[in-house]
Order: sequence, then C-alpha cells, then structure tokens
Amino acid sequence: MWTVFLADDEATRALGECIGRAARSGDVIAAEGDLGAGKTTLAQGIAWGLGIDEDHYVNSPTFAILQSHPGPITLHHLDLYRISDEDEALGLGLDEIIGVEGLSYVEWPSRLPEIAALADLRLRLTYEGEGRRAELEGRSPRGVLWRTAIERAFINAANEAQAAPPRAR
Repeated sequence: MWTVFLADDEATRALGECIGRAARSGDVIAAEGDLGAGKTTLAQGIAWGLGIDEDHYVNSPTFAILQSHPGPITLHHLDLYRISDEDEALGLGLDEIIGVEGLSYVEWPSRLPEIAALADLRLRLTYEGEGRRAELEGRSPRGVLWRTAIERAFINAANEAQAAPPRAR
C-alpha cells in the first residue's frame, strides 16, 4: 500500500492525472471515502490523465449513478451511494460496464462487495487537517504494477513541479 498526503484540490487532481496516464482499458478502481473527501476531484484528474478534454465537466454521478466520459480511454464514473443491492445494480446493467472497456471508477464500492471485488486498485481518501490522505492498494497483479507506476509518476511530477512554475488550468 502507498499513502500520500494531498494538500489541496490541485494535488488531488495531480494524483488523478497520474492514475489516468497509467490506466488501461478494463481497469477498475474502487474509490472509498466520506462525503466531500475528494473522490470526484480525483475523478476530474483521472479524466485529464486519460486524455479527456479538460473543458469536459466531470461531476459526481450521485443521482445518475453512471456517467461515461469519452476520450482515448472512456472513463465510466459510477457512484453506488444510492444503490441498495446487487439486483438493482444488475438491473441497471452495471455488470456489463465495470471492467469490460474503458476505466471504471467506482465510488462507494462497499455498497456492492461483488463489484468491489473486481477492483484492480483500491483507493481511500480521508480528511487530514486542511488536506486529505490518499491510500492506494493494488488488489490484482495488474493493480500492484499500476499502483507502483502511479507512485513513481506522482513523485516525479512533484519533483518537477518544485522546479517549474505552476501550470494554469
């Protein structure tokens, strides 16, 4: 497991970009954390890392349950907060999306342990002071390699950012 402190939304999006750049179609992320902990902010960074246009708005799909964002690799952003059981998820066809094509980013995976079990990468965001702490754990052989690549990329990007002026969005 790798743990990193994220001082603000910019750092959270930067981690997301590293995740998106290292992702492959079919990868699944189980994203856990309290309300407002930064799961959707992280999803915005993931979208940018996947090559989805930065002007494309990524928000929480709490009421829609699923939002797909097209790009070189499609981001399937799922929010299971309102799902009550596996039958409901299957009735919505979520099993036909998660882990099949594109990157599946699943918020509140604990609502459906069967779906959480598909995750290559488990990500947990928790509040820490003015920022947040992210924990990333590879849950499959692919997830272990992916997590290592994300850690390296994030550390390298942080080192480069210290040496260069901040990037405007």
